[in-house]
Amino acid sequence: MKKFILLITISIIISAAFSACSPSIAAVSAEISIMDSLEKQITLDQPAAKIVTLSPPITEMLYAIDAGDQVIARDSFSDYPEAALSLPDIGGGFAEYDLETIISLEPDLVIAGGINTVELVQSLEDLGLTVYYLANPFDLEGTFASIEALGILSGHEDQAKELVDGLRSRVDAVSTILENVEDKPTVYYELDATDVAKPYTPGPNTFYTSLIGMAGGENIGEKLEFEWAQISLEQLLVEDPDLILLGDAMWGVTPESVAERAGWGSLTAVTNGIVLPFDDNLIARIGPRQVDGLEALAKIFHPDLFK
Repeated sequence: MKKFILLITISIIISAAFSACSPSIAAVSAEISIMDSLEKQITLDQPAAKIVTLSPPITEMLYAIDAGDQVIARDSFSDYPEAALSLPDIGGGFAEYDLETIISLEPDLVIAGGINTVELVQSLEDLGLTVYYLANPFDLEGTFASIEALGILSGHEDQAKELVDGLRSRVDAVSTILENVEDKPTVYYELDATDVAKPYTPGPNTFYTSLIGMAGGENIGEKLEFEWAQISLEQLLVEDPDLILLGDAMWGVTPESVAERAGWGSLTAVTNGIVLPFDDNLIARIGPRQVDGLEALAKIFHPDLFK
C-alpha cells in the first residue's frame, strides 16, 4: 500500500484535479496574462526568468521546451531530465516544502501541479509569491495545452508549438496504423500488488485507460467504479486479460514473482508468458514522454503492425 501511495503522490492526480479548468492564455506584447486551472488570472510583466517548480511533470515539460535554464529550483521528485538533479531541492512529497528557501531564491514565478494542494498555493501567495497552478489533464490534448501554457509563461511559445506539432504527428501516425484494427487485447495494468488478492489498477477517466485505448487495447480496469481502484483476484480471474503490464516493475515486481502468486497461475496472460514490465513514467508523468508511452503500448498490443 505504501508503494501505491508514493506512486500516486509522485505522478497521479486525484479525482478533483480531473475537473479543474484547462488554462486560458492571452499574451499581449511582452506582458503575459494567463488564467490558471484554479481560474485565477496570472499576470507577468515579461516571461518568467526565474522559475521554481513543485511538480515533476512541470519540470520535465519546461526542459522539453528549452526553458530548463530558467528553472532555479525543483521539488524532490523532479528527477527527469538528469540535468534537473543539479538544481536546488526545495522538498515536497511526504516532506514539507522549504518555503524559506523558495522565498530566498526570489523567483519570478512558482509553478504548482496536480500533485500540489490548493492550500499550498494559497500559502505561497500569502508570502507574496506569484503562483501558477496547472492541473494534470487526463488526455493528450490536455497535455499539449499544458505544454503550450508553459511555453507562454517562459517565453518559449515557438519551441512549445514545435514540440506539440511533432507530438501530434506521432499520435496521428499511431492512429492511422490502428485505424482498421478490430482485435484488441484486454489488458490488466498493475500499479501496486502489495495485497496480491486486491491489487491496485487504473480505472475509468485516467490517462492509463485513455492511452491503452488509443494504442489498440482494452483496459479491464475501465469497468471499475473508481479511477484508482482495487480489483479482486476473483474479478481478475473472470476478466482473464490477454496480457499483464507491470507498472510496479520499478518496485522490483517481475513476471516470475507474478507467476508465483497464489491463484494467479491460471490466468491466461501468466500461462502464455505475456506478463511484461512497463515504465510507468511513460504514462503517469504528464508530458512529452506520454507519446513515447502510447507508441510503446501500441507495439506491445500489435507487434505485427509496428516493426
